[in-house]
Amino acid sequence: MNAAVAADDAEAPLRAVIATAPVGAAVAVTWASHASGAGVLTSDHAPDDLAALADATLRAGTEGDTTAPAGLRRYARAMVQDDGRLAIAIQVAAGDAAAAAAWLPAALHGMAGALALARAERRLESMRRAERLQQALYEIAELASSTLDMDEVLARIHAVVGRLTTAENFYIVLYDDLRETLRFLYFVDERDPWQADPQQELSIAQMPDSLTTVLLREGQPMLGPSAALRAQYGLPDSDTLHGPDSADWLGVPLRRDGRICGALVVQSYDQPDRYRDEDRALLEFVAQHILTALDRKRAQAELERRVASRTQELQTANRGLQAQIVERERAGTLQRALYRISELSAAPGSLERFYADLHAIVGELLYARNFYIAMLSPDGTRLEFPYSIDERDAVRRARPRGDGLTEYVIATGAPLLAMHEDIRRLEAAGALRSHGSHAQCWLGVPLGRDGRPVGVIAVQSYDPQIAFSPNDQALLTFVAHHIDSAMDRKRAQEQLKAAHTELEFRVEARTRELERANRELRAQIGERIRAQQRLVHQARHDPLTGLPNRVQLLERLDAALSPLREGGRAAFAVLFLDLDRFKLVNDSVGHAAGDAMLVEIAQRITAWLGPDDIAARLGGDEFAILLGGVDDPGIADRRASALLAALAKPVWVAGRELFPSASIGIAMSHPEYVDGDGVLRDADAAMYRAKACGRDRSERFDEAMRAEAMRLLDLEADLRRAILQDAFEPHFQPIVRLADGAVVGHEALLRWRHEVHGLLSPAEFIGVGEDSGLIEQVDWLMYRQVFRRMAADAGTGYVSINVSPRHFRSEDFVERLLRLIDEAGADPRRLRIEITEVALLDDAPRALRMLNVLRSHGVLALLDDFGTGFSALSYLHRFPIQALKIDQSFVLGLGGEMHAESLALVRAILALAATLGIDTIAEGIETAQQRDLLAALGCQYGQGFLYGRPAAERATGIG
Repeated sequence: MNAAVAADDAEAPLRAVIATAPVGAAVAVTWASHASGAGVLTSDHAPDDLAALADATLRAGTEGDTTAPAGLRRYARAMVQDDGRLAIAIQVAAGDAAAAAAWLPAALHGMAGALALARAERRLESMRRAERLQQALYEIAELASSTLDMDEVLARIHAVVGRLTTAENFYIVLYDDLRETLRFLYFVDERDPWQADPQQELSIAQMPDSLTTVLLREGQPMLGPSAALRAQYGLPDSDTLHGPDSADWLGVPLRRDGRICGALVVQSYDQPDRYRDEDRALLEFVAQHILTALDRKRAQAELERRVASRTQELQTANRGLQAQIVERERAGTLQRALYRISELSAAPGSLERFYADLHAIVGELLYARNFYIAMLSPDGTRLEFPYSIDERDAVRRARPRGDGLTEYVIATGAPLLAMHEDIRRLEAAGALRSHGSHAQCWLGVPLGRDGRPVGVIAVQSYDPQIAFSPNDQALLTFVAHHIDSAMDRKRAQEQLKAAHTELEFRVEARTRELERANRELRAQIGERIRAQQRLVHQARHDPLTGLPNRVQLLERLDAALSPLREGGRAAFAVLFLDLDRFKLVNDSVGHAAGDAMLVEIAQRITAWLGPDDIAARLGGDEFAILLGGVDDPGIADRRASALLAALAKPVWVAGRELFPSASIGIAMSHPEYVDGDGVLRDADAAMYRAKACGRDRSERFDEAMRAEAMRLLDLEADLRRAILQDAFEPHFQPIVRLADGAVVGHEALLRWRHEVHGLLSPAEFIGVGEDSGLIEQVDWLMYRQVFRRMAADAGTGYVSINVSPRHFRSEDFVERLLRLIDEAGADPRRLRIEITEVALLDDAPRALRMLNVLRSHGVLALLDDFGTGFSALSYLHRFPIQALKIDQSFVLGLGGEMHAESLALVRAILALAATLGIDTIAEGIETAQQRDLLAALGCQYGQGFLYGRPAAERATGIG
């Protein structure tokens, strides 16, 4: 809140106190404080010089009575407050002097109290705003993981922004800087009738005069009336094509990986100066969280789309399999029916029995309650019925060949499927004449002999609800062909006996083939089911250790939190475990050994679990454990200590005996937790506290850790702004020749010129920079400044820069560094890079290749912090190292309690360097005794506070 607003807030309570002054008195009040600003307030009809008296008293800090016009008295008093001063001057008639004198001290205290109350109200309002901001961030994070669709999520984000500032008119635009296109993802405006299509891409070239276009191209927040902004950026006076003018317009860019990817805009049509700088800063802060939420929501929607697509594919495949099963079962049934028909023809017995068994077989395939077989007599003049079963016509007698349905099928030689209406139409057309009871549905197929129809097999239904289908017709036609053969075989049984054996063999072979196909199909179905089960297991378990993964753990945490949010008493604790120095295991004995160690750790954790506990591997060397039924922090501490003891037992990996240890963070359950992510986050923060306190221990999460997390979040935001503002600068520490103290070079050390905290060393922000991945951008900014300084001076001494292992993992590091040197016009032969042993060992072949390329251009390498890592000849002689920098921890030990140990180590390092023909530079020299001892041992160069602290300008004497 600015000083003007603070003064306005103070005016009302001060006037209330002035109103208590004696009747007829003139009063002037003046004040000055950090919180309430400065101001002057007078009563009605107060003379101008009364305010001057109050101001003089305020400045002097003492009583300031002066002479007054005849018959009047003046008094002035001042009071010093915690953050400022307050003064009151009063003029009264001589007769009211006593009342004024009595009123003045009380008025001073009353006004001081009123100012204090106004300050308290402003602090309370500031706290409320911070609380609203925190709640808004929580809501945005929840929306990112919710199941709501994107339109609902955007509407709720609009509501969240509306609670932080005026946002009746609000839109979100996404920007593709490569294609020069944008999409209005969300657009709500009370005056602009334009309807945005979130899928429509608009070219920037189509709207060059839009404030939105300027915002996206400039990449900086814009605040002010739209007309003033257009004038500021040289846009035409009127831009009605892109919406009506606004009295106040505020837009902030959205950034992803340092690139502009969109913007958030709010505007007010009826209130100028509606938005202030604090609204701009607030919207900038919230915008990045909104972008993160939108990215997560889009990723979630894409995942759901892929899962739905895969599910649909599996369902389609399953339906196909089910259809195949039904078809194979139907084929099996039909095959068995045909087989039985074939058996009937060869089985002993009467022809009547043969027909009855045939009827039973057909009845298994379709509705055959009413069934008969009709055959022409040998001379073709009569129609005989060797077999007939019918619920209405119990007996069918032979008759002369006529024009019935049966004769119609024989005459046409084709199957006939006819409903009651179809039969009536045929009768009306004179094509046939029905015999016996009229059927609701009639199906007949011809029986042949020697290629000509000689009979009919027929089924019929008298129930309107039962009808035959074309599939039944095809089935019965198919069966009829086999019945033809069976009947022929029955009539010529002796001739078909030989063929029967072959047919039986074929049928058996076909049956075996179908059964084999069925077994294969069942095996495929079983394998698919097992594959689905494996996929579900893999989606919820860690493939290396077999423990549940993060997904399953979060489900259990959400289920455990549910009773707490509903007022229940169920409690639990979460342990977040991270192995100490696990990367050293991978780097030294290999990732396979590291995996073996992780499996052993998982087994130990599993053996330690209680019946209500669950352990999960979150990734890498991180594990999380839910302790069910634990509501006492002391119990959680003891359980954590027991787990540390179990993990500390030695383990043999790759032929080596290792002694694992871990750092554990503990978070106790609480109704305020919204979901399991919050519990894991706090347990993770506590784990990092345990690592910072020395490792191999446990720490419980508390509010101080939450405050530290918020501080780091703010520091990261400051760091991102500092990168955009190029707020980093190199400070140079001289490197001297110990023999004569001549300056031979400088080490460029990073410093951050913070807008609030002043000059910061890397120790105060390097952790946040490495965790967020921003430190590489910071390094390149500093390298550019160092090379420009090198090009600007005329010295010949070298300058060394620190290069982290991150840079050595980048394929284009050398090319980019040399290009930067060339652009600055600096001499590469004056540059040295300081690297650590880790950079060499991460990928030795690549590191060797990069160092050789740099050396060919004159850039030499210094090995920094030597003695703190492996420090072995096995790799040192392979790399083109120009000098070793002896770590300051060994130098500081010289002349102290660790003198003997430090002396031995320094002597060994110097001997190693001399053997390899490598120069040595001692770091951290602070005393003349250390300098003399190092020089006597054979160290050529040194740096430290004895020769100069890091400074913005280099010391003289280079060259």
